[in-house]
Amino acid sequence: MLTLKLIEEETERVIAGLEKKHFSGAKEAVAKAIEINNRRKDAQKKSDAALAESKKYASEIGALMKQGKKDEAEAAKAEVAKLKETIAELTESQKQAEAELTAHLCTIPNIPYDLVPDGASAEDNLVVKSNLCECKPGDNVGNWSVVPNNGEAKLPHWDLAKKYNLIDFDLGVKISGAGFPVYVGKGAQLQRALINFFLAEANKAGYTEIMPPTVVNQASGYGTGQLPDKEGQMYHCEIDDLYLIPTAEVPVTNIYRDVILDEKQLPIKNCAYTQCFRREAGSYGKDVRGLNRLHEFSKIEIVRIDKPEHSKQSHDEMLAHVEGLLQKLELPYRILRLCGGDMSFTAAICYDFEVYSEAQQRWLEVSSVSNFDTYQANRLKCRYRNADKKVELCHTLNGSALALPRIVAALLENNQTEKGIRIPKALVPYTGFEYID
Repeated sequence: MLTLKLIEEETERVIAGLEKKHFSGAKEAVAKAIEINNRRKDAQKKSDAALAESKKYASEIGALMKQGKKDEAEAAKAEVAKLKETIAELTESQKQAEAELTAHLCTIPNIPYDLVPDGASAEDNLVVKSNLCECKPGDNVGNWSVVPNNGEAKLPHWDLAKKYNLIDFDLGVKISGAGFPVYVGKGAQLQRALINFFLAEANKAGYTEIMPPTVVNQASGYGTGQLPDKEGQMYHCEIDDLYLIPTAEVPVTNIYRDVILDEKQLPIKNCAYTQCFRREAGSYGKDVRGLNRLHEFSKIEIVRIDKPEHSKQSHDEMLAHVEGLLQKLELPYRILRLCGGDMSFTAAICYDFEVYSEAQQRWLEVSSVSNFDTYQANRLKCRYRNADKKVELCHTLNGSALALPRIVAALLENNQTEKGIRIPKALVPYTGFEYID
């Protein structure tokens, strides 16, 4: 969540940032945060004054008793008792204001960096790089066209999965429901190969592998911002009050909740493979067919904890890492800088990676790489002690490296040959085969 220091000292910048994110009622939300905090500070000020007055009376009681001024001493005791009641009331008011303030701050999203483009929807995102499109970097998505494929028509991945017996969507429906595919034979081997490939590449880049739980408590969901913002999109185990994770970002980042790190430990670089679970409520139509949108899927996540002055470099390194994976997989891709209106609730800046599906003639998102500035760290109380022994909030960053379903879809659709589906050279050591036939 945003810090009160930022809200109070840079009020106009905060309002402008919230409006850039198309957050409704930005001015009112900021004004309310300041008003609640003023109430909290006023209660604390009055409580401190009453406590000081109480201590003064208490120090006089003994002297009055020694002087034989029993009535005055009793009057002082009565004043102390009244002040204690007042202090208790003020303390309760202060606690209520603090709880109200925290709850309100949780409803206010992060503010975007200046580099984030204006815009209300995905059409306003900027393409910063591509190895397939025709247009100039810096134009928005709506202006970009795809180089047409002049070869034979391609089969979509759901047809290829059936043809080569790779994925059984109907069996998944039988066992669990729509959005829970069953991978079979070389389809399962391809999944495992991609997981091992992505983890090996992360290890080469200096990331420490974590194997975290795939269920988290409320505090963890709150810490990274999934709760309360995305509560309806998470699977909730109500009896135990636990949530199935939508991404490894949640458990891995929460390792550092309520932790004060030493500056020398930064940047921390972790990666994790997990199954991810998303309800995807309200998702219907052709764009959810096959592997395009699932309720359960495999993903490798990279997470960094860093100090503010180094987090931009960390973000750039993460972007280069994800791009390198797509290059090694020989996939057509583009990188988007998301506009304010299309960014997540918690991100300060975000880049999406999309791969092109020749069969579907559309782009498929496979990764989002975000810098959250201090927004998550403030909720997590994730801090570090600098060289001057001062405790500061960390910056948190994460990204998919990569999510498997649409990568698999693109690999199947874009590598169709007369011999079968060609496996990219970098992946062959992990699959053990060059073709799916």
